[in-house]
Amino acid sequence: MSAILALAAAASACVARVSDGDSLRLCSGERVRLAGIDAPEMTGSSRCSAASRARLKNSSNPPWCDHARAERARAALAWFITRGTVRIERHGIDVYGRTLARVTVNGRDAGAWLIGQGLARPWR
Repeated sequence: MSAILALAAAASACVARVSDGDSLRLCSGERVRLAGIDAPEMTGSSRCSAASRARLKNSSNPPWCDHARAERARAALAWFITRGTVRIERHGIDVYGRTLARVTVNGRDAGAWLIGQGLARPWR
């Protein structure tokens, strides 16, 4: 990757809103999923339906349906991104069309911070 592309890939970002503990929407409309972590599912998530839970119970990444912790994770990520300059280091696209990215604020990794707070876990 050229130096110019590398700088563009990790450019500062305007965050419009935090969707949940591991995803957000940029002011441009781009949907971003924090790479390498899994946060609990929000209330109403289809992953927490009885059918999905049964289907995914033996998967490498079963649903984490702790809705109270999901609310805390979303609030924590929203707070964290207000602490300074947000940078997005894009890594690809997930199956839902979201950008997979490392998100940092003042150089501090948002995913690692959420894991340290007990509000996310490493992606399995």
